[in-house]
Amino acid sequence: MRQVVGKPSRERRGRARRAIGLTGIAALLPIVLAGCSLDDAFYLGWPRTRPTTQSEQMFDLWIGSTVAALAVGLIVWGLTFWCIAAYKKKDSDTELPRQTKYNLPAELTFTALPFVLIGILFYYTVIVQDNVTEMSDEPQSCTNVTAFKWNWQFTYSDDECEPLVGANGQPVTETGDSGYIPIIVVPNEEDVRFVGTAEDVIHSFWVPDLLFKRDLIPGSDAQTTRWEVDFNSEGTFVGRCAELCGAYHAFMNFEMRVVSPEDYETFVNARVEGMTTPEALELIGQEPYATTTHPFDTDQATGEAS
Repeated sequence: MRQVVGKPSRERRGRARRAIGLTGIAALLPIVLAGCSLDDAFYLGWPRTRPTTQSEQMFDLWIGSTVAALAVGLIVWGLTFWCIAAYKKKDSDTELPRQTKYNLPAELTFTALPFVLIGILFYYTVIVQDNVTEMSDEPQSCTNVTAFKWNWQFTYSDDECEPLVGANGQPVTETGDSGYIPIIVVPNEEDVRFVGTAEDVIHSFWVPDLLFKRDLIPGSDAQTTRWEVDFNSEGTFVGRCAELCGAYHAFMNFEMRVVSPEDYETFVNARVEGMTTPEALELIGQEPYATTTHPFDTDQATGEAS
């Protein structure tokens, strides 16, 4: 084949492009991965704070699934690029390569491996799901959650989820409105139970840091939903409605305060004695009002975005 003097062949140009690409990737990797922990590399938008045992388990499942998916991807990409490089037509080739109809060992392998991977993923998913939905016989504390258009009401209850009665003879509740973000206070303990329902349409109780949400459905007692979480750290976390429930769905926020068991008892007793939530929060050294979110202006006449 005639070669033009001074002009590199197609094969040499291809090798040069591959070399430049690989060099660029190798140079960028240390910059991209420098100082990154496993969480930094794979959290991909998930909250960094995981205050419950269940949220840690769900995050670990996510990490394992992501690593497995990347491993499969690397194998597929590696085989693809290897085939491209190894079997690329050369200028000196004059005949088609040898054709094969099938490779039984390869077909069996690539058929069996996906089923193995699916089985492993299904096994760990079921374990985590069972742990997340597990209910204890005797919860450490219980709070009734009622969602309505467009806010929240939290009713503090005893260990049997019966509402506590305050000094005024009424259940001890915390109710939000358009000018006040309701705060739900829970103890930093295991087996903290929530009992949820909705008054009008479907809402969804969601605390992003818990990596968990639960739909609240209106109707009879059969629609009441219950769930428990095992807290492992104290903190302040924003809560939201995760179900499109109407015009002011985006404004339907609340705040969760996880405090020590002793502070929780002090807080609840103060509420039973007649203190308001801000007063009881100040009593245990907490900020009296929400710090993770704020009330939105719902007056459409202002003409301003919230």
